[in-house]
Amino acid sequence: MKSYFVYILKCFDDSYYTGVTNNLERRILEHKSGLNNECYTYKRLPIELVWFEIFNDVTNAIKTEKQIKGWSRRKKEALILQDWDKLVLYSKNYSQFGNPIKPEK
Repeated sequence: MKSYFVYILKCFDDSYYTGVTNNLERRILEHKSGLNNECYTYKRLPIELVWFEIFNDVTNAIKTEKQIKGWSRRKKEALILQDWDKLVLYSKNYSQFGNPIKPEK
């Protein structure tokens, strides 16, 4: 059975890069080598792998990658730290529930 990986890299400039691959070790080496000057990580080396998850279905892997790419920085950091309470909190629809971090006036 083929495996697919969704991963998050922390770049030198403190930004995050999210990607998907079928060979995580090879893909990380490609990022670190800086061969592709069009790649997001090219000008942000060195990079560090901070999170990954394994999938058996490429469709689910791609769906998860796109979902994470749309997340806020703090939500990505909650995932990286496996802080499930904050991940849920940062997933709330503040227009419906209000923002618990910023008290209402």
